[in-house]
Amino acid sequence: MAETTAELEAGFLHTVESDQRIEPRDWMPEGYRRSLIRQIAQHAHSEIIGMQPEGNWLTRAPSLRRKAILMAKVQDEAGHGLYLYSAAETLGADRADLTDALIAGQQKYSSIFNYPALTFADVGVIGWLVDGAAICNQVPLCRSSFGPYGRAMIRVCKEESFHQRQGYELLLTMMKGTEEQRAMVQESVNRWWWPALMMFGPPDDRSPNSAQSMKWKIKRHSNDELRQRFVDMSVPQAQVLGVTFPDPDLAWNAERGSYDFGEPDWQEFTEVVTGRGATSIERIANRRAAHENGGWVREAAIAFAARSDEGAHHE
Repeated sequence: MAETTAELEAGFLHTVESDQRIEPRDWMPEGYRRSLIRQIAQHAHSEIIGMQPEGNWLTRAPSLRRKAILMAKVQDEAGHGLYLYSAAETLGADRADLTDALIAGQQKYSSIFNYPALTFADVGVIGWLVDGAAICNQVPLCRSSFGPYGRAMIRVCKEESFHQRQGYELLLTMMKGTEEQRAMVQESVNRWWWPALMMFGPPDDRSPNSAQSMKWKIKRHSNDELRQRFVDMSVPQAQVLGVTFPDPDLAWNAERGSYDFGEPDWQEFTEVVTGRGATSIERIANRRAAHENGGWVREAAIAFAARSDEGAHHE
């Protein structure tokens, strides 16, 4: 006898609460499916759009070694996007539709990628702070209740960890250089610190999806918990590097065993995440152009696949 919706729901919740995985063919509430598609699509879009700030420096890297490192990183980000689009497709989404929604401004990506990379120091600071924030956010996703998402995140996190180390190594090198180089690093840190804190999303009391995502164990920690973890991780690294963060409220709180820190500008966050950031129009325009310019490749691949299928039928 077919199970009722209530029985299916109970089975789903038991699986989630037992820390087991939901797989694509398992029954799941429609809200769970929609939440996952929204989150995974936003994550995939962020990886693809995130190729742009640093990709802009590929032709101007100061050495062959730095160019090779940067090319490898940008290539990794493309791969991350593909893993995530594939995970979304196991939920019934179509990556072509997701791309169309991104280009049309109907789906979001991380606010951090609407800020420009103005100097080569930004390449290092993005690796250190932006990828560092991503790691804080993404390592718990390796235990996401949805199997394909959690498994995709294992490789993503390993590569992001390497990106963070690359960025930090670049900054350490620059901080051992000239006074101008050290000033360039500090100026870059000043610009990226607050946007990096905003990467975790709005405060918990203003985050509409967090509570349900945590109940379903899509997410394991709240935005504010992850933000605190990132601050506590970053301050000792900044001390080793020899830079400071532009926050007069940043101070060790012995009672809490963590750092107190100031409030990001949430009005700026709202502006940026809703498409009014410094490079929002440019980022989407570049993505649209790349998609349109690659149309012939997709058409050729479809034609080749059709011809291969036809040949297989004749054998």
